Amino acid sequence: MTSAFSSVTSAQQAWPLERPIHLIVPFPAGSSPDLLARLLATPLSKALNQNIIVENKPGAGGNIGTRLAARAAPDGYTLLYTINGPLVTAATLYKKTLGYDPFKDLAPVTLVATSPNVLIVNAAFPASTLSEFVSYVKTIPGKANYGSVGPGSASHLAMELFKHRAELELTHIPYPGFPQVTTAIIGQDIQAAFMVPAIAMAQVKSGKVKALAITSLTEVAALPGLKPVANQGFAGFEAISWNAILAPSGTPNAITARLQKELSSIIQSDEIKEKFAAQYFTAVGSSPQELTRLMQQETARWDEVIARLKLSLD
Repeated sequence: MTSAFSSVTSAQQAWPLERPIHLIVPFPAGSSPDLLARLLATPLSKALNQNIIVENKPGAGGNIGTRLAARAAPDGYTLLYTINGPLVTAATLYKKTLGYDPFKDLAPVTLVATSPNVLIVNAAFPASTLSEFVSYVKTIPGKANYGSVGPGSASHLAMELFKHRAELELTHIPYPGFPQVTTAIIGQDIQAAFMVPAIAMAQVKSGKVKALAITSLTEVAALPGLKPVANQGFAGFEAISWNAILAPSGTPNAITARLQKELSSIIQSDEIKEKFAAQYFTAVGSSPQELTRLMQQETARWDEVIARLKLSLD
């Protein structure tokens, strides 16, 4: 009883005004980050005894909503739920037009969850393992294509990183979205793609495509039987997707600390772990410092790829 009373009192001190906390998701309603954010919003609202409104602000690959959050008042009433792109590649891809600095304008709260990409090929493709894929593509230099959801996207950069490591010649064919990439693979217009598991595995189960590898460093329980690229001859290869919660820079430490504490507990609950696993995500719940280190490591990794491609989206 005393503990519950103290918890409510602490929340009231951190959020003294009777107005809701806005959790900005810079992607459309129904998207993966939106679904995961809403899974956390209800238990977080109960833990803080505060109303939480999930607010979708899509556009520019997540940059518009992220910019809004970065420029919001640092009073604890605006939070950001986003994926890695706006935090680690956007600043390099949009040097002139981004309008925020992920490291200076946002305060990390916690890494929520991670998910690998899946390398898929057509069901009739003459390779059933990653080594067979690499060997076959090398017999047809310059004749194999791969798809992505656009320049600078995770699916594009992941394949470019793999191409470099495996010394492959693959031509990039961009598409508006993963449904079009899937259609192109099934129709054999392209030979391969790195794809989010939620879409990739539906096609694998249908028998229309084959999955050859995942891009996390270790195996993922929700993707049994799929070995990491890193365990198939390319040590250290990693190209994961991840979700995180941040606040505007300058948000009081007492607020970010309280948020991290409550979120970590929620994210590590069996209920949330199961719900995240159904979306092929592994629940994490990190410290702000751990999220900062991840952002730094990922920025360095992808800056190197972007520089090699001489890629700019301004």
